[in-house]
Amino acid sequence: MEKHVTDAGITIQPVYTQPVAMQELPGQFPFTRGIHASMYRDKLWTMRQYAGFSTAEASNQRYHYLLQQGVMGLSVAFDLPTQIGYDSDHPMAEGEVGKVGVAIDSLEDMERLFKGITLEQISTSMTINATGFILLALYIALAKKQGADLKKISGTIQNDILKEYAARGTFIYPPQPSMRLITDIFAYCSKEVPKWNTISISGYHIREAGANAVQELAFTLSNGKAYLKAALDKGLDINVFAQRLSFFFNAHNHLFEEVAKFRAARRMWANITQSLGATDAKAQMLRFHTQTGGSTLTAQQPHNNIVRVAVQTLAATLGGTQSLHTNGFDEALSLPTEEAARIALRTQQIIGYESGVADTVDPLAGSYYVEALTNEMETRAWELMGKIDAMGGAVSAIEQGFVQEEIARSAYQYQQQIERGEKVIVGMNKFTMEDTGSPEIFRIDDSIRKVQSDRLAELRAKRDNGQVQLLLQQLETAARGSDNLMPLVVTAVENYCTLGEIADTLRKVWGEYRGN
Repeated sequence: MEKHVTDAGITIQPVYTQPVAMQELPGQFPFTRGIHASMYRDKLWTMRQYAGFSTAEASNQRYHYLLQQGVMGLSVAFDLPTQIGYDSDHPMAEGEVGKVGVAIDSLEDMERLFKGITLEQISTSMTINATGFILLALYIALAKKQGADLKKISGTIQNDILKEYAARGTFIYPPQPSMRLITDIFAYCSKEVPKWNTISISGYHIREAGANAVQELAFTLSNGKAYLKAALDKGLDINVFAQRLSFFFNAHNHLFEEVAKFRAARRMWANITQSLGATDAKAQMLRFHTQTGGSTLTAQQPHNNIVRVAVQTLAATLGGTQSLHTNGFDEALSLPTEEAARIALRTQQIIGYESGVADTVDPLAGSYYVEALTNEMETRAWELMGKIDAMGGAVSAIEQGFVQEEIARSAYQYQQQIERGEKVIVGMNKFTMEDTGSPEIFRIDDSIRKVQSDRLAELRAKRDNGQVQLLLQQLETAARGSDNLMPLVVTAVENYCTLGEIADTLRKVWGEYRGN
């Protein structure tokens, strides 16, 4: 009989017959079946669409379009210069301004980005890490200008630097000062912006880099554990700060393995937080956002991706996600067109309102197969986390190159399976067709860099540059000490210090990390 295995190498039995005793209930420790007792029966997951490109005005137009189409929350993509702390007029920014996300250089750009959008009335997720502290400060400064009650502002910054060292590469500073910025954010937001999710611990990019489902789970939770310990070392209360931690997972094509991964993640995190002293149920809950798998999408026969995204949407919702972004079918070719973004959103809406997924909590609970997969996923992830703990934790494992090597090995094995035809990718290595031409492609004009550079020149000419230099000097002095940097960064951006100026000030103190 042919052997069947999941992408993570778990052998699938022909039939599962052993009864499973399901004593757990949704909304109760260890939350395997969901963090809320009623889940989607009361309220569907937050339907997001990740968007950001070109100038702030262009992205603002897309946000208004998506809000009109029924999105419940905005997710902002930033360009590479913004992600790694360079203003648009910096030589390192050439060729990248506005390409993979929106260019944000100053509070003026943030004002343009959210023109006509009341921050108090919308939840905003920002996919930003090394400069997450600056973008959060810009968001807070804008909210204050709008007259918002900061206690009501809600959203998330990704702020997960460990996965940048392991899988993605948009880091600036060495690990230790980067961890300081993260714990400064935890402490600041717990007092000033209590509804803000201060970190979205990301397995998504780990998976996109080539990890399998077990590795995604183990490496993500290990990173989460490192953030918990760093905050505890700062004297923060786990029952307070852990309530504002969230996670960001990938959803790939193996429906049942993905559901099992999400269920195992909740159970494992509940036990991790409890072992570190969390007694409040809300501090033990794993809340997560999901994005469908970009790396699963093919440039060949791109409309097939609509079906892939639908399967992945089912995996995320059957697994109990709190919010979801669905990829456009054309994303293997370019940023999504409006049509592709609309179809992606309609995929969520059809599954939410027409499929019956939301009618009962944890619909697959008690399935012999799903329960066995959940247990196997958990066992394998604990084993891998044990290896990381033996190295001294996630930071040490990353510094030693262990995590990077594991991801690279998994990615190579997966690619070999595709090339040998052992792993079927419809339209790529089976059921292929002659190229019938690409669909409409969304393109970004290089002239955006000049627009942004001209605006920066105007900003620097009209602001109080003496005050700017004073604030940057105060920030540099504080960075050499141990004070929380967030209040200074908020004041700096309110006085129109640019993102690049703030990032460079800290580069002077901490230097840049070059990796292994």
